Amino acid sequence: MTISEYNNCVDEFSDGVYRFILKNLRETEISHDIVQESFMKMWIKRKEINAAKGKSYLFTTAYHTLIDHLRKNSRNISIDNAEHIRDESYSSYNDLKEILNIAVEKLPEVQRSVLMLRDYEGYSYQEIGEITNLSESQVKVYIYRARLFLKKFIVSPEFVL
Repeated sequence: MTISEYNNCVDEFSDGVYRFILKNLRETEISHDIVQESFMKMWIKRKEINAAKGKSYLFTTAYHTLIDHLRKNSRNISIDNAEHIRDESYSSYNDLKEILNIAVEKLPEVQRSVLMLRDYEGYSYQEIGEITNLSESQVKVYIYRARLFLKKFIVSPEFVL
């Protein structure tokens, strides 16, 4: 990958990578840091990367950086914070987007990631499999389970208008 191809990759995919990370993480500053770290890793390996595979490499790197961050910080959630999240999820909402966002946050991280890559970013099952190191059939199963959970969550009695 040449410098100009790298710059084109930054221009073309930075917003998509940021949206993907932000949707999974919900923290603006940390999302910016993960995107920046992903581009830094790409810059370091730019000579080894085929320009045609730049998007896939970038999303794969961002995904793995996100997973590393979540694993590193998963032990730091306090009990008070967990109580706040639980109380917030049971309050009455009538806005479908808010309900959907709550439901997406409740998904396991693998299901949330593959769902975001498919429905928000438009990747094919095969591309998602390459990014997440899952087989195509595993990706389909995770997306199916995530959509099934979202459907059940959205029509649950506490969120009915």
